[in-house]
Amino acid sequence: MPVARSRAREVVLLAMYEMDVGSHDAAAALERLIAERHLNADSAAFARRLLSGVVEHRGEIDRVIEVAAPARPLMQLAAVDRNILRIAVREFLMDNLTPVGAAINEAVELAKKFGSENSPRFINGVLGAISAPDKAAVQEGK
Repeated sequence: MPVARSRAREVVLLAMYEMDVGSHDAAAALERLIAERHLNADSAAFARRLLSGVVEHRGEIDRVIEVAAPARPLMQLAAVDRNILRIAVREFLMDNLTPVGAAINEAVELAKKFGSENSPRFINGVLGAISAPDKAAVQEGK
């Protein structure tokens, strides 16, 4: 299952990238990518749930990220980094879909694969700040 979920996260990232950069419909892009990548039914369902949650809660998620990384305005982040952060925050903060450590590790792996040389360290730092127990204000987006 972990490999299947990793593939699902990757497909969600690609769909979100299309939405962000190309103004494509994320749900339509996701369905196309699910078919192209031959995701099984469980992985496809996870990907749909993950994407719909990010889209539905994007404002809340973005506020959490902005509070955790105030020196880096969200819309100035690379689209890949911005969307990796959104996915991870959705997973561990919004619905507890994934344990915090696993979500951060998955996000760092996505950053290694799709981001810049500095992306993994940046992603890890921001998510670490968000997940720290003494960072309740960050988690609440304040």
